[in-house]
Amino acid sequence: MPRDYYEILGVSRDADKEDVKQAYRRLARKYHPDVNKEEGAEERFKEINRAYEVLSEPETRARYDRFGDAGVSSAGGAGYQDLGDMGGFADIFESFFSGFSNAPGQQTRRRTGPMRGDDLRLDLKLDFREAVFGGEKEIRISHLETCNTCTGSGAKPGTRPKTCGTCGGSGQVRRATRTPFGSFTQVSTCPTCNGGGQVIEDKCDVCGGSGQRQEAKKLKITIPAGVDNGTRLRISSEGDTGQRSGPAGDLYVYLFVNEDAEFQRDGINILSELKISYLQAILGCKLDVSTVDGPIETTIPPGIQPGTVLTLEDRGVPRLGNPTSRGDHLMTVSVDIPTRVSAEERELLEKLAKIRGDRVGKGGKGLLDNLFHKS
Repeated sequence: MPRDYYEILGVSRDADKEDVKQAYRRLARKYHPDVNKEEGAEERFKEINRAYEVLSEPETRARYDRFGDAGVSSAGGAGYQDLGDMGGFADIFESFFSGFSNAPGQQTRRRTGPMRGDDLRLDLKLDFREAVFGGEKEIRISHLETCNTCTGSGAKPGTRPKTCGTCGGSGQVRRATRTPFGSFTQVSTCPTCNGGGQVIEDKCDVCGGSGQRQEAKKLKITIPAGVDNGTRLRISSEGDTGQRSGPAGDLYVYLFVNEDAEFQRDGINILSELKISYLQAILGCKLDVSTVDGPIETTIPPGIQPGTVLTLEDRGVPRLGNPTSRGDHLMTVSVDIPTRVSAEERELLEKLAKIRGDRVGKGGKGLLDNLFHKS
């Protein structure tokens, strides 16, 4: 049985992406074969690499959470990746291993290959009904796109970047230092090319040599029915464009729902208050009540008590991912007792009280005196 990937990285199952990344960096630094020569360190490093590969991607992680290792075995390959082919992990390794080397002639991977663009985040506010029913929404984002003038090279059209003369194109410079414990070689990023291995003598006038431009863009996204505060939508490849033909990052849209003056939400149920008069409470009636679907005629039974909850089935929030299944609309009844009545109303109520045998009037604090002020 394969070990649990969360256990391998030492993180909880609700750890966010940054927690996973920090745990991975810490463990990879400890067990990297260039640093740790203990028996079993290389296998442990492969385990760590595989765990991060699965948990760092939201879609792969979701499959693993649901189906375990069987859900990601095909996505991750039949076995652990070979140390010589680290793919997207090379940049992370270089960030904290580039300063160590035991072999002065050893070549280290330089950062001249494709690099994935950064992910972006957008916070989007929705009205209550937009969150309930979903729909199409237009958003505006600002992200990095490949410069059309230089096609991402950073060089002025008609020219090309040249190999860095300081590092010879490796992107790194080495300095050997003798210590009482032996020779120590320190590797650092080339200060001339900043690790790119190339220098641009004639920079593109449009992007200034970066190969990218900040552009504003409009997107139409689909909001699923039933989203709630904190729901996150992933829009693939709409983050910053990658460098050197690398893939674009993703856009993550975090949803926040505005409060509604009439309705509240409890999971997939909708809550509201239904105010009726004391006569409607006594005699019963039929009323048009407000719901997210519009007015619906509802029967109020005679003698209903304040605080009674009336249920409108299937008038709540659609279940996220299964919009045909909806919650209920729960209405709490409150009875509106008037603070003033007319002389005619009081006379009728006093007659009613006499019929019922209730003690009211000037002889003491009766029912009507308790409820109403004289008009």
